[in-house]
Amino acid sequence: MLQCIDYARNNSLSLKQAEYNVALARATEKQSKMQRLPSLNGSAQYGYSFGRTIDPTTNAFLNQSFGFAGFSVNSGAILYAGNSINNSIKQSKIDLEAAKLDGQASSNDLSLQVASAYLNILLSEEQQENAEKRLEQSRRQLAQTDKFIQAGTLPANDRLDFVAQIARDEQSIIDAQNLVNAYYLNLKQLMLLDPNQNLEIVRPDIDIPADMDPNLYQLEDVYQRALQTQPQIKASDLRVESAHLGESIARSNVLPTLSINGSLSSNYSNQAKDFANPIDPQTVLSDPTPVVINGSAASVQFFDQRVAGYPDKSFADQINENFGQGIGISLQVPIYNNYRNKLAMERARLSALTSEVSNQQARQQLKTDVQRAIADSQAAKLSYEAAQRTVEAAQAAFGNAQRRFDLGVINTLEYATAGNTLEQAKVSLIQSKYQYIFNTKVVDFYLGKEIRL
Repeated sequence: MLQCIDYARNNSLSLKQAEYNVALARATEKQSKMQRLPSLNGSAQYGYSFGRTIDPTTNAFLNQSFGFAGFSVNSGAILYAGNSINNSIKQSKIDLEAAKLDGQASSNDLSLQVASAYLNILLSEEQQENAEKRLEQSRRQLAQTDKFIQAGTLPANDRLDFVAQIARDEQSIIDAQNLVNAYYLNLKQLMLLDPNQNLEIVRPDIDIPADMDPNLYQLEDVYQRALQTQPQIKASDLRVESAHLGESIARSNVLPTLSINGSLSSNYSNQAKDFANPIDPQTVLSDPTPVVINGSAASVQFFDQRVAGYPDKSFADQINENFGQGIGISLQVPIYNNYRNKLAMERARLSALTSEVSNQQARQQLKTDVQRAIADSQAAKLSYEAAQRTVEAAQAAFGNAQRRFDLGVINTLEYATAGNTLEQAKVSLIQSKYQYIFNTKVVDFYLGKEIRL
């Protein structure tokens, strides 16, 4: 059974989902811790301007198109935010533990389902074996009846009673086999096995301990132990604590936020000039121009005095010269935010109240489940003991009927009736036995014990 439980746990989709929920809660916890670290962001831009505008780098008016670029790095850190960061970290840690406990609760529920399916298979297989034994006995009685008929001791019609009994026994075997198949299918579904895959469980020797007495269970003792061992209760307690932290976080939103920030920036323009290194003016002799002076051909040249110019400033020089730094502290005081903060506090308060009610419901449900488990185990004990007495009485009655039938005192119908009564008593004993075992295992489960046969 433990192997079936382990296999079901390893393949359960609900447990896989619980694992992902734990991973998500762990990521949320990490994100909460990272809020203590400063932020760091960089940006870059490039643009092209047309018409009359101001060059953002030279701050000069230009009537021509030009390209410009800007670069910046910004960093900031929260110094105080009403203790919301610390509370968020605490809340995320609690939510992580609650997610882990939810996974344990799902695992426990799956274990109980597998154990129930396993015991149902054992029950149905034992009922099938009992039906097969009953069929063999009916066939032997039919053979004996045939001998009596041949000897003239019994009428021929008495044979029909055993033929009908054999048919009923065969039907009982088919019904028991159908139950075996149905319970195997249920177990395969819990284990996520293919229905056509071969599966055969080990049939352990199950004996009810002589010292097992459900009447010794005390409700308050079992309940208090269950409060300590059941993960769903621990998870519910943690969610109450998390909800109250949520109230503190919501209240911190109305407190001032103090932060520090710093920045680095620089600019570039393709129209920036290097005024520190002007280009010297030059006198240039123009090309000869042919003219006619007093009827004679001649040429004239002119001197061109060019104005001094300025070269374009390089990209590296501009980045270096325009490099700026800044640092500052900001204080943000919430005054009016469309009632967002007030409504957030109200929602947090209601969430805390809801979690407290859910916690009370979980505890009450656990107490109800413990009460039912104890009552069921005590009732199962009484049913099992009564079934034992019934089998003993039916066995004695059938033994007497067997002797009287062998002597020819009773007919086949009376004999078959005694056999059916014994068969029904054995079936009831088997059912009450496994129900007794399962109910006591449920109580052990609430006591924090591992489910074992």
